[in-house]
Amino acid sequence: QVALVESGGGLVQPGGSLRLSCAVSGSIFRRYTMGWYRQAPGKERELVADITTNSGTNYADSVKGRFTIARDNTENILYLQMNSLKPEDTAVYYCNRVRVSPYPWGQGTQVTVSS
Repeated sequence: QVALVESGGGLVQPGGSLRLSCAVSGSIFRRYTMGWYRQAPGKERELVADITTNSGTNYADSVKGRFTIARDNTENILYLQMNSLKPEDTAVYYCNRVRVSPYPWGQGTQVTVSS
């Protein structure tokens, strides 16, 4: 049984930073491209960043240059460093596999950017 546990969200002012973590258990983590998704109120879930098994990265245009995705294949943890946060980054953030059927979604972690 695969479990995804996201953490690290919170309330931050515009321009601030947060580091999200996603602990993945019950999966051969290193075999898959992993990604961070987000879902804002009233909007569909969107992929904002992904990282391949060889640590190649891709970013949505909206976060490019501000967010950095990383993975630790020893500890089975996925990270998202978020800098220069904007109010439009407010959303629940989730991690999951990319380009294959997703695992059961975790509870996500809420990120709120507001002054």
